[in-house]
Amino acid sequence: MAKTASTMLPLGTLAPDFALLEPLTQGTVRLDDVAGERGTLVMFICNHCPFVVHLIDALSALGHDYADSDIGVVAISSNDINAYPQDGPDMMAALAKQHRFAFPYLFDASQDIARAYAAACTPDFFLFDGDRRLVYRGQFDDSRPGNGQPVTGQDLRAAMQALMAGHPVSAQQQPSIGCNIKWRDK
Repeated sequence: MAKTASTMLPLGTLAPDFALLEPLTQGTVRLDDVAGERGTLVMFICNHCPFVVHLIDALSALGHDYADSDIGVVAISSNDINAYPQDGPDMMAALAKQHRFAFPYLFDASQDIARAYAAACTPDFFLFDGDRRLVYRGQFDDSRPGNGQPVTGQDLRAAMQALMAGHPVSAQQQPSIGCNIKWRDK
């Protein structure tokens, strides 16, 4: 299992807009549809990555914890489905149903949105404030498959709680670690 770190997009970056397919509903979801008054969490995940599988229940719980808050949550899969068919729309819809996601799980078929966010790995997390400026990009927590650390989400949750409370988010952020996004050959 190869480890790839997130690119650590510069804080203050404006959230790139998107309009992507939500396989579960077959509808199109835009950034405006999911953006919260206080902020928006954009997560790049996929179905097969061991790092995502390790966190999947905690990601679902996070979505439920913030479902009625002023922070919108969305997940995006950008992997090449020709090489990784388990990350395709049908399997995405099944995963969203199985784990009862309280957030849309969107398919980035062109991979343009992953590039716009400079997403590098799964999972990769981007938290934007109410003005859609990046305030957190980094790890969920210190837990990784096989390292014995409990999955708590403490790093990301601390950033989200600070944002909800109107406090500054600490700039001391650790990169997310995961599988590289599976890019298509051009």
